[in-house]
Amino acid sequence: MPSPLTHDDPQAIGPYLPLARLGSGGMGTVYLARTPGGRTVALKTMHARIASDPAFRTRFRLETDAARVVGERYGAGVVDADARAETPWLATEYVLGPPLDDAVALCGPLPERTVRALGAALCGALGQLHASDVVHRDLKPSNILVTAYGPKVIDFGIARAAGDDRLTRIGVAVGTPAFMSPEQASGQEHSAAGDVFALAGLLVFAATGRPPFGHGQAADLLYRVQYTDPDLTGVPGGLAPVLAQCLDKNPFRRPATRDLGAELHDGAGEFADHLPDMLLADIARRATEVWQITPQRLPAPPEETETAVPTAPARLSRRRLLIGAGAAALAVAGAGAGAWAWSERGGAGPAPQPTAGPGGSQLPRKKLDSDWQIQVADPPDDTVPAQLHAVDNLVTLVAGKGLGGIVAETGHIQFASDQMESTWQVATDGKRLIRLVQAEGSENNAGKPGGFPLLLASVDLLTGKAAAPFAEFTDFNGVLPENQLVCTAEGVAYVAAGRGKFSDEGFLASQSWYLFAVDISSGKRLWTTPLPARRPGSGRLYFLSATVVGRRLVSLQEANDGSVRAVARDIRTGAVRWDRPLDGVGPDRVRQPLAVDDDHLYVGTGRLRALRLSDGNIAWDTRSGRPGATYGPPVVKDDFVYAAQKGHGLVGLSGTGGAVMWEERGGQGAQADTTAPPVIGPNYMYSKRGSELWAIAWNSTGAPVRSFKTTGDRFIAHEASEQIIALGGKFLAAFPLQ
Repeated sequence: MPSPLTHDDPQAIGPYLPLARLGSGGMGTVYLARTPGGRTVALKTMHARIASDPAFRTRFRLETDAARVVGERYGAGVVDADARAETPWLATEYVLGPPLDDAVALCGPLPERTVRALGAALCGALGQLHASDVVHRDLKPSNILVTAYGPKVIDFGIARAAGDDRLTRIGVAVGTPAFMSPEQASGQEHSAAGDVFALAGLLVFAATGRPPFGHGQAADLLYRVQYTDPDLTGVPGGLAPVLAQCLDKNPFRRPATRDLGAELHDGAGEFADHLPDMLLADIARRATEVWQITPQRLPAPPEETETAVPTAPARLSRRRLLIGAGAAALAVAGAGAGAWAWSERGGAGPAPQPTAGPGGSQLPRKKLDSDWQIQVADPPDDTVPAQLHAVDNLVTLVAGKGLGGIVAETGHIQFASDQMESTWQVATDGKRLIRLVQAEGSENNAGKPGGFPLLLASVDLLTGKAAAPFAEFTDFNGVLPENQLVCTAEGVAYVAAGRGKFSDEGFLASQSWYLFAVDISSGKRLWTTPLPARRPGSGRLYFLSATVVGRRLVSLQEANDGSVRAVARDIRTGAVRWDRPLDGVGPDRVRQPLAVDDDHLYVGTGRLRALRLSDGNIAWDTRSGRPGATYGPPVVKDDFVYAAQKGHGLVGLSGTGGAVMWEERGGQGAQADTTAPPVIGPNYMYSKRGSELWAIAWNSTGAPVRSFKTTGDRFIAHEASEQIIALGGKFLAAFPLQ
């Protein structure tokens, strides 16, 4: 789908006025544009950084020549081009139809009649190319546009004359691994027979929804293409033998395009007659929407100097495009000032002097009853609240423009990133920090319909910089904002990720979503399992919280209707072991670390109940022992479960049977906050009441002992530093954990 222009996109290219971005790749950017007379075109330009390279200019000229050869019947007709311009450009008709991968995502595997008509038409396109001694070399679903009049082949960026090796070197594989021919995968000559091999792979994808050699790392795919048999499971019986012949490793045994086209289809009827109704409706929708697009241009990022405090960007939605910013602007808010920076205050030293706002007025710095305090901004998204993570000697969180790491004992800012990380794309096992990272070149655009690869990397705890990715998955779109790093445990990362095109308006019906597990040490994917479809337009993530207990991945998931479900999966296979609805539980109240022990999952935020991990059934429920009682999120310590009971205070229950074993005394507990779980220390439990964090002795007296003034509403224990870390009210602060 089109995305807004960036601030530095050109106002005009030749006689064309850009309206929106259609995508960007290694060679250049493609715009939706119009002439002053109103003709709509797709306008491809070359990146300025490579425009001075003669080899790239030659490749761009060859792409233009190949597009002219294939013509309007089988390709996007060339309207105009200037390969000699300072920024070379190519204008073609704007094709009113989805890429083949989008069509399959929308409709599922296509009917046999559609696949046959599609294949025969593409044989005609390739035949016209090959008759001019041109081979495409990069046939893949995203390069085939499906219209009501037939498919069109686009993107001739690596097409060349047969036998011409000026732009490639023997021994180097160029193309898309999942749809390469064996000879191309080994770096050898890719002839017209290689295009036939790739065409067969396209048709397998159209008929089954997957490439013939599966998904995975490029090296694995290149090996399979060269040495293993294609997987034709699900291909209609009449098609399988035909496509198997096309996928022969020996190029001399593959049929010519003319013979293949005749075997696939007799040419009877209009192409539209063979398309599913849902696909025809999508083509009609695109034809209408192209005239409703109005130009939008993103503002330039704020300018910064070394001495000025960076200005804050406007609060961005979770769907924001990734816009880089200065490292110093990660966090902190001076109240009412609109000025943002990290600001430290150590507990042992004197309080800092008030800072001046842009107009010179003194900004009050709120004094907290804490060991140290730091002013912080809200996270760059208002859908998911900031999460605190205890990692080694640090506490980390996403605030302002990125990820920050703070030494828990002193409040020293170890690092502050400006990479616009998302709260839900960072996770830790307590020893290392893992995150999803953006592929190079993906900033400010969503890429082609297939997007950019999904990358996982470790974060250096000294610098906050992401290391080289330890895992890359090309079968997922790495720029989808809803991709989620669910949790990490025992050397495995659990990721929810999508396939399909980018949207800044939430989930799309054409997307498909999966949960998969990745071995962090090797980068190998251990298993993949599908997730239920999300309601189109929804911005709600699949997972609210998750952890690993024994051989189970235990999670709370939000369904399309807003209800919460507890789900346990086998960590060896991803298979669902049980799935139970949790009535009366609001999704936003359970975005907390899960309370679990070896046998049970404990759920509060209403009545308090224990679910057996073995089968998901309820082991006990306070509804029977204390009907009408309301509890906050629980926490587990040894064999007991602790939570704040509304109007009563902290209580401790037996994890085995739910019997009340301990209660807070003194009458002060009536004000206990039920939105956050209590924090457990060696001698005290900590619970917020109003603007104070109270320490309650959890011995036989159960009496409140002392309080700390705080604006926090989220708390974690950092046991190594003996600190409680509190976040809330624009402050991150530490209090003694005793």
